Amino acid sequence: MNNRGFGRSLALAGTAMLALMATGSGAKAQANLVLYCAVQEEWCRAMATQFEKDTGIKVAMTRKSSGEFYAQLKAESANPRGDIWWGGTGDPHMQAAEEGLTEAYTSPNLDKLHPWAKKQHADTKGRTVGIYTGALGFGYNEKMLKSKGLPEPKCWADLADPKFKDEVQVADPNSSGTAYTLLATIVQVQGEDKAWDYLKKLHKNVNQYTKSGAAPAKATSLGETTVGITFMHDMLAIQRENPDVKVVAPCEGTGFEIGSMSMVKGTRNPDSAKKFYDWALTAKPQSLGAENKQFQTPSNPETPLPKFGLDLASVKLINYDMAKYGSSAVRNALLDKWTKEVKSAPK
Repeated sequence: MNNRGFGRSLALAGTAMLALMATGSGAKAQANLVLYCAVQEEWCRAMATQFEKDTGIKVAMTRKSSGEFYAQLKAESANPRGDIWWGGTGDPHMQAAEEGLTEAYTSPNLDKLHPWAKKQHADTKGRTVGIYTGALGFGYNEKMLKSKGLPEPKCWADLADPKFKDEVQVADPNSSGTAYTLLATIVQVQGEDKAWDYLKKLHKNVNQYTKSGAAPAKATSLGETTVGITFMHDMLAIQRENPDVKVVAPCEGTGFEIGSMSMVKGTRNPDSAKKFYDWALTAKPQSLGAENKQFQTPSNPETPLPKFGLDLASVKLINYDMAKYGSSAVRNALLDKWTKEVKSAPK
């Protein structure tokens, strides 16, 4: 080889080495995060967009109900695909924690949270944490109620009245954390035997079991159902768009949720997952809910309370047993019994 050829070969080798350095230690690959999000679509998108903007980490976000994500984590446990499961009722998060589907992590921002959020973390040995809370209730379309000559419902008992046949909509507790909270609430309010009798009567009045817990709120506003059972903050969000929707805190008392966040066990992007976890517990990201018409009470007390949110002090809340009804044994038993004895029952 002559000197010109040798020089050309040396130059090509140098170019190749620079390329390798650029794709290796010389330049880091784009950081990524796979986010499983279980609140309303608008809030999910806002969280993903703001986190990307604040950190430069690319987010792939999927939105489903909390019960669906619990099932997905279980199905993917041998080959995890998600990094963070954010939002949705705490019961499936707690069951996932018990079954080892999520990682223990203690954020440096944990001490900044309300006691109920920190208790969620302590009860699960660090595998989930509270990010918001909200009370269960129902709403009705006043215009439809009057046109059908129906009485104003004020209590859970009213919704089981035969007068409301095919007038009530609620989600399926197998897919929806909202509906599972209803199931667990009725059992705690009425006792085991009376609860199942009530749920069978309510079943006769249900026109549809939806996948999403918030869906009945929209259906109530659109006139697709007269009554929708949801968390009250979801119904309040709809009421902002349609004043014909009235929100009810049931007279017997009601349960509540602690919306939660968990890190998926075996996350492929642990650094990104921890950054999101820490970031999501701070005041600014928690304000994104109210900015997107979601009125839950945030877990960080530095976050301003939503202007149109619910004053939980005005609601008769039961002493909802999060640990018991978030356990695998109790949750699976209730869901199995509901599916066999209530959903499959004739109307």
